[in-house]
Amino acid sequence: MARVARRMRDKRVLLLIRRFLQAGMMEGGVVSARTEGTPQGGPLSPLLSNILLDELDGELERRGHRFVRYADDCNVYVRSKAAGERVMASLERFLGKRLRLLVNREKSAVARPWARKFLGYSVTVHREAKLQRVFPQGRGRNLGRVLRDLGPMIRGWVAYFRLSEVKAGFEALDEWIRRKLRCILWRQWKRPRTRAAKLRQLGLDPERARASAGNGRGPWWNAGASHMNQSVPTSMLRRQGLLSFLDEYRRLACNS
Repeated sequence: MARVARRMRDKRVLLLIRRFLQAGMMEGGVVSARTEGTPQGGPLSPLLSNILLDELDGELERRGHRFVRYADDCNVYVRSKAAGERVMASLERFLGKRLRLLVNREKSAVARPWARKFLGYSVTVHREAKLQRVFPQGRGRNLGRVLRDLGPMIRGWVAYFRLSEVKAGFEALDEWIRRKLRCILWRQWKRPRTRAAKLRQLGLDPERARASAGNGRGPWWNAGASHMNQSVPTSMLRRQGLLSFLDEYRRLACNS
């Protein structure tokens, strides 16, 4: 309350906040006195946590740490496990001595970002394996069927992750999926003669089609090469049903 009073001069508001904090708890039909904490589910808890933990934010900024915090949930990002252990110990001392707060060790840990969650999200550079499992099955399947299987998955991912900073990630995923689809086509064409014929059918110059079909490079390299990008443009894939992560993200952003 002393920290709240530094920012709020209105005694009526201070009295109201104090009464919230002193309100009893109902348990089993019996009201008992509250000795700590705030009423669960109310708007007061995040407000008071920001007032109290503002000093923690300043301390982390002063140390030059990268961190995110929402109410009393906080992640600090460092370069090694040893650094994480040092920061954890020093923050426990800071919170205990300066703010008289205890860190919940059962819910706190030093771990890799992808091993922890923050507000239901994790931070990772690892591509989700579920997406990759669609493509090995696609070598002997119609491309349209692969695209139809991808559609619901892409919509679900965009709906879930659209609240985070995902634009660059969605752009990279779109590019990766297009290359993967071109890779499927290159594998399905199998022989150089078939590849040359398919490239000609798709509008490539005959001489260039023959040279590209016999270049001896692997499917992934060819899927990213100019002859496949020209022969199988993004517009063609979209006509066949390819859904874009980025386009779906923008659509939801406009409708929200």
